[in-house]
Amino acid sequence: MLAENDIALVFGGGHVGLMGLAADAALSAGGRVIGIIPEFLMAREVGHAACSELHITKTMHDRKQKMAELSDAFVILPGGLGTLDETFEIITWRQLGLHEKPIVIANIDGYWDPLSELVENILEEGYAPSSNRDLIQVVDRIEDILPEIEASPNVPGDLETKWI
Repeated sequence: MLAENDIALVFGGGHVGLMGLAADAALSAGGRVIGIIPEFLMAREVGHAACSELHITKTMHDRKQKMAELSDAFVILPGGLGTLDETFEIITWRQLGLHEKPIVIANIDGYWDPLSELVENILEEGYAPSSNRDLIQVVDRIEDILPEIEASPNVPGDLETKWI
């Protein structure tokens, strides 16, 4: 889908798990894939050597910063603790006004329902303003991701990013 729409994939640079499968699929469809991986994870995650570009960073923080800089939007697929870390950081950066890029959670087969319930509880308990609901969009089907990004007021190419 990304390759068909001439959209590059920016991802964590590993050749394992869902991120590796997504990169392989984009590459096999003729897409551009940009991986970003810290040095210490090259061996652990087996860096994806077939990427169109592979950036190696010093730290995890540098990795996340580089991924954020190169991305026009963020899509959260089902994942583990690292995915949660990256998800909350990029949402928090948006909350703080460090970027205005679209964030879409792909809630495939209800995977992220518990996360949605947690966020709703945070809002209901008053630990965050209800306006924070607007920081993210949730879709239930892969086919809905690109239309959701395109419907955002900050579509790719129309972004002004303020990194500190």
